[in-house]
Amino acid sequence: MSQKRPVVAMAALIVLLVTMLAPIFPISSASAAENKNLIYDEANLLSEQDRNELNALANQYSAERQTDLIIYTTNNEEQKEDKLLTQEFYDNRAPGYDKPHGNTVMLTLDMYNRKVYVAGFYKGEEYVDNDRTARITDKIYSDLSEGNYRIAFEKFLNLSYEYLDLKPGVNPDNILFKTWFQLAASVAIGGIVVGVMTYRSGGRVTVNRATYEDSANSHVIDRQDRYIRTTVTKTKIEKNNNNSGGGGGGGTTAGGHSHSGSSRSF
Repeated sequence: MSQKRPVVAMAALIVLLVTMLAPIFPISSASAAENKNLIYDEANLLSEQDRNELNALANQYSAERQTDLIIYTTNNEEQKEDKLLTQEFYDNRAPGYDKPHGNTVMLTLDMYNRKVYVAGFYKGEEYVDNDRTARITDKIYSDLSEGNYRIAFEKFLNLSYEYLDLKPGVNPDNILFKTWFQLAASVAIGGIVVGVMTYRSGGRVTVNRATYEDSANSHVIDRQDRYIRTTVTKTKIEKNNNNSGGGGGGGTTAGGHSHSGSSRSF
């Protein structure tokens, strides 16, 4: 019977890992989603293949988060502000996964002023708020500066997808929300469970210190405390002088649609 217990423990570990990892790797529902245009590359920064692949990814993520993820690039010949470009796009083209003028997270790339603006509408505004839009622009501006547009756009889609699944108000960069940490924690917990079950399967040890101790004649012979030294450790606290260079903030479109937002030069 004891030989079967390690097998049972291993089976329990497999079930535990599957249960814990299921939320981390959701089953894609993109196949049933409508394939619509979500990449508006009016500045012609992408190849046709890049546009198609980014559009497929945007449709998949939009369906899973029920929020349109849109990328809009423009040469901005009228020299408008990036926030205004975003607001006019939303008012005039009425994007939204659930309805016209609905849930949307949008990236606007202004090639004239060399600025990027990320905004969230409705569910997008709640989950991708001003703080999270600023995090996105901070993480993609260097790729934009180097002309790595596809890489930057993929990061925008991945970050938006991630943030839309996190409770509003929490820090999305917290280590507890990182996939690698969740995997490590799952494996560690599973290992502990198997270890405990395997240990218990070997039977109980009945011999202890009292088995051989003569309590009537055993006692402490001598005791002494010896002071050696005191050590003081000082840690220098570094000041954070990093300036993200971001700005902007949210607002309301001429059509009355509130949104979050963050702008950054690249």
